[in-house]
This record gives sequence, structure tokens and C-alpha cells, in this order.
Amino acid sequence: MSLNLGDPAPSFSLPNSEGKLVSLADFAGQWLVIFFYPRDNTPGCTTEACGFRDHYDRLQGAGVALLGINTDNEKSHQKFINKYNLPFPLLCDSDAAVATRYESYGLKKFMGKEFMGIFRKSFIIDPSGNIAKIYPKVKPANHSEEVLTDLTALQGTAAH
Repeated sequence: MSLNLGDPAPSFSLPNSEGKLVSLADFAGQWLVIFFYPRDNTPGCTTEACGFRDHYDRLQGAGVALLGINTDNEKSHQKFINKYNLPFPLLCDSDAAVATRYESYGLKKFMGKEFMGIFRKSFIIDPSGNIAKIYPKVKPANHSEEVLTDLTALQGTAAH
């Protein structure tokens, strides 16, 4: 199976850093950005999350919700949120089932070793719950600006 633009976003219910379940259905009728990232408190992931933090007011102003997802646990997420003042929920996909449905989990290679892990990949979900944009290979440094630019264009087209 391959996810494509216009496909319904795979549904999910995952615990946030406080153990409260957050579901795709909670965001029905609004734009949603989901970013999958490998690990809390690692350089690239911190850069990416802080970029979204720095643009969070603009996202909220555009009526866009934001979720970060990886396989780390609630305690790790809470530390990451507190350390960097992240204003958006981070969800715990402990068995990588949601990341797998979003084609964001699989075999990775690092320093000659192979292992299973989360791919840095993002999605924009439209108010109807369909995939409006897929970012298959995210570069953490400018990703939040790229998402904002694309959201502006997508929301402009959706309005007409």
C-alpha cells in the first residue's frame, strides 16, 4: 500500500506526554500537520521541533493543529516538551503501528548498522481528513517555514 495525495489519512489514537489519548478524529474540520521524527532530544529532532515551536503562533493563527509522533515514551516526551517549551502535543507510538501506517517506519542505516526506526517524514491533513501534502525526506532546519508556505498555498486553493 502506498499513501498518496487525496487519500484519507490513516486514523489513530495515541497517548500524549500526559497519557491522554489523542485521535485523528479530534481534528476533523481543521488543518493538521503531523511530523514523524526519530528521537526526542537529538540534534536534528530538536532543530525540527524548535522550528515548529518558533512558528507555532503562525500555525495557530492559520487554524492549523500540529502533532509530533515517535516511539519514545510519555516521560521522554514530557522532558523534551519542558526543556524546549514545546507548545504542541507529542504522541507516543510505542509499537510504531501508526508510523508504519503512515509509511514513516522501517529499515534505516546509520554508521554501517541496520535497524528499524522512524523516518523523518511529515504530512499535511486537510479539514476533510485527507492527505494534502507529503514530505518524504524532511530537512529539519527549514521544515517549519516550508510547511507554512505550503499551508498558505493549500488553504488559498481550498478557499476557492
